[in-house]
Amino acid sequence: MPEAAVLKMNTVLTPIDKVGLEALAEKGKANPQNVVTLKTRTVCEGKFRNLSYVRNLPAHVIDEPPHLLGDDTAPNPSEAVLATLGSCLSVGLHANAVARGITLSKIELELEGDINVTAVWGVGDLSDSKVLGFTDIRVKIHLEGDATRSELEDLVAHANHWSPVANTMRNPVGVTVALA
Repeated sequence: MPEAAVLKMNTVLTPIDKVGLEALAEKGKANPQNVVTLKTRTVCEGKFRNLSYVRNLPAHVIDEPPHLLGDDTAPNPSEAVLATLGSCLSVGLHANAVARGITLSKIELELEGDINVTAVWGVGDLSDSKVLGFTDIRVKIHLEGDATRSELEDLVAHANHWSPVANTMRNPVGVTVALA
């Protein structure tokens, strides 16, 4: 086995259906301008505890920690954004590994993001020079499978480049917020 191989195949991740993945890819190639509108509904249950509903799934809880006046029952909104980014990158890694014929035994992502929270949702420090939102996000990916380190690095770069959530974090996005 080559010295550069990254092989720790104690267990193999349950793969996605390669034929289904290929069919989905062909569907996208056949209609490259297709845009899907995703919808969610969020209901405040009380204090800062919010229930978000997606499709017909059970409510996804978002809360704030006690130092931000919440009850600490779930991730806060910014933590949920990081978790969403991690999940999107993981999906991309897994899909592209299957497409490339790489069998993975581990996908684990560590994410951290820097965010200035002194504006406290618009009731704290409201200086004009304040940068709102994440200013830096760092992702460390632990990936193991039957591929060389170079192949895994290429897989990570490709998944990052094509991640819808990573690109949402990098690109300007039009956001409209209005009273219904």
